[in-house]
Amino acid sequence: MQVKLANHCFTLNPLWSGLTLTAFVILINLSLWQLNRAEEKTQQLARLAVLQTAGALSPSQLETINSADRDGIPVQGSVRWLAPAIWLLDNQIVDGRVGYDVIIPVQADGLAQPLLVNLGWLAATAQRDEFPQLTIRPEFTLSALLRTKVDGLMLLGQNAEQTGSWPMRIQQVNYEELSAMSHLSLYPALLYQQNNTDFIPHYKPVVLLPEKHRGYALQWFLLAVVVLGVALAASHQGKAKHE
Repeated sequence: MQVKLANHCFTLNPLWSGLTLTAFVILINLSLWQLNRAEEKTQQLARLAVLQTAGALSPSQLETINSADRDGIPVQGSVRWLAPAIWLLDNQIVDGRVGYDVIIPVQADGLAQPLLVNLGWLAATAQRDEFPQLTIRPEFTLSALLRTKVDGLMLLGQNAEQTGSWPMRIQQVNYEELSAMSHLSLYPALLYQQNNTDFIPHYKPVVLLPEKHRGYALQWFLLAVVVLGVALAASHQGKAKHE
């Protein structure tokens, strides 16, 4: 099929035209999706900034906050470790090294439910069947960021390696499962300790900044333009002849 466009003649193959149009639409949708992600990250960063400016809450104040408004709240206060429970969150990479995030339950005054605290990162040993040496203080000052939405990678098999002794290795944080393992009614959130001399805090509330998403959006858009341009160039038959 031949069409004329801007005094030029193009021969369009139905199959290739359909594939080109499909690829173009997919790339444009990917670009729009990245722009939406950029907007979501911008709003998230703005909310976290407002919460940080408002100041940290004590653990006892968490019960007064609506569950929908708890995510991202900074929390400070004295807590005590509910020994001997320790979970090692597997497959955590910091500076190219494989290790674990050390997670423990703690009790705070004025809060009925124990809290889960991610103390930070610890390098793994060379042998998979050996755990690294752990030093956890019985009592410490919590200075953490509370997150209710916790992402995790679940590989094949069971989440927790229940060996009957602590520490226990897990692949993701599952509040109900960890509550059952520890016989504690855990508060449904994970607090990321921001300052710790025994472990390495590495948690970032926003991994990809809005600027990154906008950059990816531009890349997808340019790819869509290239696909369309290549298709038009391939089908170009020259200038249309005037009769």
